[in-house]
Amino acid sequence: MANVIVIGAQWGDEGKGKITDLLSRSADVVVRYQGGVNAGHTIVVNGQTFKLHLIPSGILYPDTECIIGCGTVIDPQVLIGELDKLEKLNISTDNLRISQTAHVTMPYHRLIDRASEEQRGSHKIGTTGRGIGPTYADKSERTGIRVLDLMDADGLREQLEWTINYKNAILEKLYNLPPLDPEQVFQEYLGYAKRLRPFVVDTSVRIYDAVQKRRNILFEGAQGTLLDLDHGTYPYVTSSNPVAGGACVGTGVGPTMIDRVIGVSKAYTTRVGEGPFPTELQGEIGDLLASRGAEFGTTTGRKRRCGWFDAVIGRYAVRINGMDCMAITKLDVLDELKEIKVCVAYEIDGQRCEHFPTSARQFSRCLPIYQTLAGWQVSTTECRSLEDLPKQALEYLKFLAELMEVPIAIVSLGASRDQTIIVEDPIHGPKRALLQPNGTPVAV
Repeated sequence: MANVIVIGAQWGDEGKGKITDLLSRSADVVVRYQGGVNAGHTIVVNGQTFKLHLIPSGILYPDTECIIGCGTVIDPQVLIGELDKLEKLNISTDNLRISQTAHVTMPYHRLIDRASEEQRGSHKIGTTGRGIGPTYADKSERTGIRVLDLMDADGLREQLEWTINYKNAILEKLYNLPPLDPEQVFQEYLGYAKRLRPFVVDTSVRIYDAVQKRRNILFEGAQGTLLDLDHGTYPYVTSSNPVAGGACVGTGVGPTMIDRVIGVSKAYTTRVGEGPFPTELQGEIGDLLASRGAEFGTTTGRKRRCGWFDAVIGRYAVRINGMDCMAITKLDVLDELKEIKVCVAYEIDGQRCEHFPTSARQFSRCLPIYQTLAGWQVSTTECRSLEDLPKQALEYLKFLAELMEVPIAIVSLGASRDQTIIVEDPIHGPKRALLQPNGTPVAV
């Protein structure tokens, strides 16, 4: 038995969906613990592409229980759309469970999100405009609507009358937008409640019961470490905690119930939206990475900014999350390059820095210090074991493991399930690793 957290070790979009999907075949329960429809997982199975925003990717395994935890914020319209699409593809959603205490994204959240971002002008954060930040803000302000509130029609009507009058004042006076009709919103969300009611339970009880029965549980987050509200590149962050610690808060389990943490990183680095990005590449190589990596957001379709692998934020992610091992994705994207650079440290105001700076202003002044490695210039997409990899590709992976002082457990070489090298099974225990945590290389 193992309870494993899968987290993004960069700015999100690292390929967590594929890794979670791979690990879900060994999991009895998959739990989503934070974020909302601002996240997206793309999974390719037998040539068919699935794009999920709220439903855990374990839903593709018919015997796996999938739970949306209380730390997630739920847009019912989007969730129902995902349910309908899956059911049209004859994929059962009978094993989906939704936390009754998860907060609900409302129409005024989306309107305020878009209007406030537009009003920021040059100071915009780069939100998806899906209402995630305002939903979490209401949660903190204790004025939010939870899933269990949708199930009580009289209580929901009473709550909406006050809340929408309050939000209308903001929409009209601050953003010059037309007001919302409380009755119209009530009827809309009453319909959502009817559709979702069969899935709503006390998920913390179900998770605890699964722990007691020694079932394998996989906790998946959205976004990545550098987008964490407390530990990311604030203010260019999301409104929740994607780090490993967020899994406990966002599901209702104690930290002693967690056995392992696996971080997911691309073989290079990407970022969507605003904010500093020390290794960002402009020009031909950046365009090549974006093209070969299909670097367009699952949720927004926005082109991702691309750059070399940043070991400074890699080490930071290892420390903040207490990572036991890593999965490296999209190694194949680097196949054509003659040389590959890795950022091993920063230069800040003439001083070498090997630790991630907490000040956004200081981070914006970071200049990358690179080490250059030889590329392999052959395709790796058909490799299925470490022995199949070109020597230079294997050396590249060893170098990343050494820099981050954590073993690499999984290497992904394409979007499909089978385009993967599993060096170590994070759920069923270690087999072997590219590098032991003490930095001593082992034979592979």
